[in-house]
Amino acid sequence: MATKCISRGKFNRMQQLSNQDGVIAALAIDQRGSMVKMMQNAVGQERYNIDMVYEFKELVSQELTKYVSAILLDEELGFKGMAAKNKNAGLIMSYEKTGYDANTPGRLPDILPEDSLQRLIQKGADAAKVLVYYNPDDPQDILDKKHAFLERLGNEARAADIPVFVEPIVYDNVVTDDKSPEFAKIKPQKVIKTIEEFTKDHYYIDILKVEVPVLFKNVAGFNDNNPVVYSQQEASDYFKQASDVATRPFIYLSAGVPTKTFHEELIFAGEHGAKYSGILGGRATWFEGIEAYAKNGKDGLKRWLDTIGCENVEQLNKILKQYATPWYDVYGGKDKIEIIDLKLSN
Repeated sequence: MATKCISRGKFNRMQQLSNQDGVIAALAIDQRGSMVKMMQNAVGQERYNIDMVYEFKELVSQELTKYVSAILLDEELGFKGMAAKNKNAGLIMSYEKTGYDANTPGRLPDILPEDSLQRLIQKGADAAKVLVYYNPDDPQDILDKKHAFLERLGNEARAADIPVFVEPIVYDNVVTDDKSPEFAKIKPQKVIKTIEEFTKDHYYIDILKVEVPVLFKNVAGFNDNNPVVYSQQEASDYFKQASDVATRPFIYLSAGVPTKTFHEELIFAGEHGAKYSGILGGRATWFEGIEAYAKNGKDGLKRWLDTIGCENVEQLNKILKQYATPWYDVYGGKDKIEIIDLKLSN
């Protein structure tokens, strides 16, 4: 007996975004303002031009989508990457405005005014991604605005019959340095509360793209020279709690951590009971390629992507093969899903 109904368009697109194991083994390179800054820092202001960003995203997409199930790109800087991706890889498109208005309290989200989910489908998208800054301890009026925003987004995705990926990034209004030991102490409960809220049925979010619930550089045994905030047992408990509150599939983002750290996070999560359904791996996959591009141009980047970049992705694929669970397992397996056809009247 089916326990979950999913529309045919959403189901087929989710399969397009997943590998043969039902796992989302995806690459993320949708950074906009931060990508420009990374490139400027690498090549120097006097050499920099925007075409470098276009070309970088194009080459990353061209070379690495041979090995992933999908890629996340923005149209603004990643339009060449969209055209260059492997035809077998699914396409997730950014749907939110980059950044937020610092003059308005609450880091409120907004979507691109010139787009709609119907328009993204016409551009080849198999899913849309929206980033939302979220503090579960914010005043209720701020929370109401974000919850209503997500309800509207979820219902637009239902009508358009396309999956929506939501990426909540937690923050605090007092402890503003999200890389500090002080933030490490409060991060787990914020991530757990956020996952618990965003996987409620009435948001109709298909996939949560979440942070790991700890600052991994502060876990004993993985901390190098950083302060220890969590024992390995405490970190394990947080990973398990965050996973257990999810009632919809979730995947991990790399959050700008080094490649080795991202691999360690995924292995640790899998070994301690976190039922994640894949990744959207960003800078941990391709960041060092920026320096290769800055030093040796297009050919240098291509060599890097075809060696180290490829190795990074293949290592992630091995980890996912061992530890990730299919996206449909949260519903009891594929045989528990009833696929329905939407009938929209004119």
